[in-house]
Amino acid sequence: MTKRAKLGLRARLTLTYGLGAALLSAVLSVTTFGLTRENMLTQREQAAMSQALQNASTVSDGLEPGVTDTTTIEKTVLSSLPNPEGGLPVLRYDGQWYSGNALKFSDASIPLALVERVDAGQPARMRTEVGGAPYLVVGVPIRPLGAQYYEAVPLREMQRTLEGLAISLVGASALTTVAGGLLGLWAARRVFRPLLDVGRAADAIAGGRLDTRLPTGNDPDLDRLSKPFNEMAQALQDRIERDARFASEVSHELRSPLMTLAATVEVLENTRDEMPERARTALDLLSADVDRFQQLVEDLLEISRFDVGAVKLHLEEVLIAEMVIQAVSVLGNGGVPVRYDEDVSDLVVRVDKRRFGRVLANLLDNAEKYAGGATAVTIDRVGQTVRIGVEDEGSGVSPDEREIIFDRFSRGSESGNRSLDSGVGLGLALVDEHVRLHGGRVWVEDRPDGRPGARFVVELPIVDMAAAEPAPGAMPAAQDVDDAEDVGVSP
Repeated sequence: MTKRAKLGLRARLTLTYGLGAALLSAVLSVTTFGLTRENMLTQREQAAMSQALQNASTVSDGLEPGVTDTTTIEKTVLSSLPNPEGGLPVLRYDGQWYSGNALKFSDASIPLALVERVDAGQPARMRTEVGGAPYLVVGVPIRPLGAQYYEAVPLREMQRTLEGLAISLVGASALTTVAGGLLGLWAARRVFRPLLDVGRAADAIAGGRLDTRLPTGNDPDLDRLSKPFNEMAQALQDRIERDARFASEVSHELRSPLMTLAATVEVLENTRDEMPERARTALDLLSADVDRFQQLVEDLLEISRFDVGAVKLHLEEVLIAEMVIQAVSVLGNGGVPVRYDEDVSDLVVRVDKRRFGRVLANLLDNAEKYAGGATAVTIDRVGQTVRIGVEDEGSGVSPDEREIIFDRFSRGSESGNRSLDSGVGLGLALVDEHVRLHGGRVWVEDRPDGRPGARFVVELPIVDMAAAEPAPGAMPAAQDVDDAEDVGVSP
């Protein structure tokens, strides 16, 4: 079953404003139309009744007793009546019906209920349709003659006026709804701008910019959010800096005894041949642990510099294919091929060469320790980014470990199966820190060719799309590089 997507807060606020404006405009439009229609009908009925009473009086005065000639009544009496609103007269006299315009309005068009009320001696009016057109029919009894006078007033013009008013009100309602939606969008942006600032500040802090703070003093209501956030950020910065200083100071303090240990091990190495077998074994273990301890201290110092924001990049624009070829030729001892397409050879990125070299070194070293060595390094262009992949033929990385493997001191489940593992669990963490500092990202995935193993991918933004001339010693595109002699690189 497909899960329905939820609207965001901004969309919901905009929709609320729009629906509110639509509802309000609809209520006002219906009310305006109803009042206007009632007022126009009332005025038209009053005017029609007044005109009908005057015409009935004129008929009473102009009709002589005993005259029943149709021509005289219709042509002389009824046709001479004033009808400023286009009224159509009909007279019932002495049991006969006489019409001023029988083609348009006759006794057959008069509602029976209206005839009965007028016969009872009461003036009355009723709306009906005559020939498909709306009319107001007014009936007035002429008591001296025992006659009844009817007059039909057309309502077509009033109906057209009301239709035009209805169209105008619908258009105004639509415009009001759109205006309400736009107002809601503007209000949503204004209201949620502080929340977006909070989000950006939190993202900046998560990215390592611990000195990020929200502005205060502009709005007392927003200060209730900004001040606690700034206090939390300051406390977090203080805690991280304290921990980083502690790690840095401990690392510095450990360097002196480590140097002494390393010098002692080196002296012992010089007399290795004079030692018994058990002593040589102990020396090998001690030497390996000292090397590992030195690596740990150096990595901790590097990590602490990241934590306190003391890392400064020396960025240079380089041809990424050329740099990867040279670095892998040296770091991979000439045994790892570099594969890329022709369109990648001219891509330029901005990197700190030393730190990017450290990224490749750590990835190749990780493949050497846990997967028997890297089998290939690939360079691909994806949109406005370039991806460098380091592939191996090891047992791969399980999906549930692909995120935590870049955490500090995390070496994955496979590391525990290697008794000769000399890693300290900071190599991939440093890769992640270096890559993020360059504005990129790193992840691990399965090999795209479906073979066993893992593929570590580093993605960096392309900053210069112009074609660059190959540097001296650069390898032509779409070839594998197997040793340093192919590109003229010396370790």
